[in-house]
Amino acid sequence: MAKIKIQQVRSIIKCTKNQKLTMQALGLKKMNQVVEHEATPAILGMVENVKHLVKVID
Repeated sequence: MAKIKIQQVRSIIKCTKNQKLTMQALGLKKMNQVVEHEATPAILGMVENVKHLVKVID
């Protein structure tokens, strides 16, 4: 499976609880932190839910 890198680019301070939990599940805790995940449908769905907070790096 392909790997994707996800970078947090915006703060989660005023986000809903579900968005905060999604960010936590992705492993993102700090600004500009980058994590790498397999490009599974579950991960891509989580990225879609918080697309305004993250940036996908090739």
